[in-house]
Amino acid sequence: MGTKYRQLAEQLKKELTDYIRYEHSKLPTEQELCAHFQVSRQTVRQALLLLEEEGLISRRQGSGSYATGLLPDAGQNHVAILLSSDTEYIFPALLGDLKAFLSKEGYSVSVFITDNRTDTERIILQRLSEEPLRGLIAEPSRSALPTPNFDLYERLSAAGTNIVFFHGYYSNLPPSLYVKDDNFNGGFALGQFLMEQNHKQIAGIFQLDTIQGQERHLGFVRSMLEAGLPINEDTIAWFTTEQLTRLQKKQDTRFLSDFIGQTLQSCSAVICHNDEIAYWLIKELSYSNIRVPEDISIVSFDNSYLSDLSSPGLTSLSHEPHAMAEAAVSLLSRKMQGRSAESMELSWNLVGRGSCVRRKD
Repeated sequence: MGTKYRQLAEQLKKELTDYIRYEHSKLPTEQELCAHFQVSRQTVRQALLLLEEEGLISRRQGSGSYATGLLPDAGQNHVAILLSSDTEYIFPALLGDLKAFLSKEGYSVSVFITDNRTDTERIILQRLSEEPLRGLIAEPSRSALPTPNFDLYERLSAAGTNIVFFHGYYSNLPPSLYVKDDNFNGGFALGQFLMEQNHKQIAGIFQLDTIQGQERHLGFVRSMLEAGLPINEDTIAWFTTEQLTRLQKKQDTRFLSDFIGQTLQSCSAVICHNDEIAYWLIKELSYSNIRVPEDISIVSFDNSYLSDLSSPGLTSLSHEPHAMAEAAVSLLSRKMQGRSAESMELSWNLVGRGSCVRRKD
């Protein structure tokens, strides 16, 4: 009996890969396995118990047995993470969440940093395409632009790597699975909020080469149009990855100084791309003797630690804690289990602090 159930377990391990590949996450019933392998139900149950103990399947009372997504060869249960940074702003916490959720699911993890550069991303993808990779969670580099690395993503996908993008996606790849912020509605909500606070001349500063910046700007513009307010391109400023990098590494704030000098003269409020930009903008405003919120109100995205560190505290849009990483790992797990999955956009909640006040008539 002992030999039989172990032999059956080994046979089922070989078939697990096919179950997942052809999106059959649910294993045949015990009765079907008995008939197919010509063994007793006790043998089947002992074999399934062994697979469950090894983390390869989960059994649900009254429902059956399901593949967890893990493969019998532990060396194949590897997931890579591509991240634009691991040292600044929201990224250390995000990376910690991704690694914790993946490890809990039984996957080994490796991390690669692109610095939001497509050439660096290409070198990493070339390396990854040469080794077995179960899954890839990738933050697109310069997501507002088509990727020159479409061939490598397609090669990985064709080799069986399950891919989930987060914070964006690439327009020139086949329909891709992603989880990102609901940027359009976030920009719309901040625009509406400021108008409810009696602000009508509203400026914005957004990142030019990411889909987040494009969508947040578009949502803000839509809120202005629906309120019947004119759109003034002179009150919108854009910054690039290179300018952001110089800000982070060298505290080079020249693009923010230019924004203040050229754009804010007639405005009473600003929507910032994220808390990082808002934090440094408030510092630059203080050097110009412009007070927040007495002279100008500031709102932003992410509700990061900078929201509390800033003086005054930032009014900012927030997600539930750990939501982005949890959603990305959930989507990837579903794909690796052979289950259907749909892309997700995470909604926002406004957290009010002292950087915004109602404008007096």
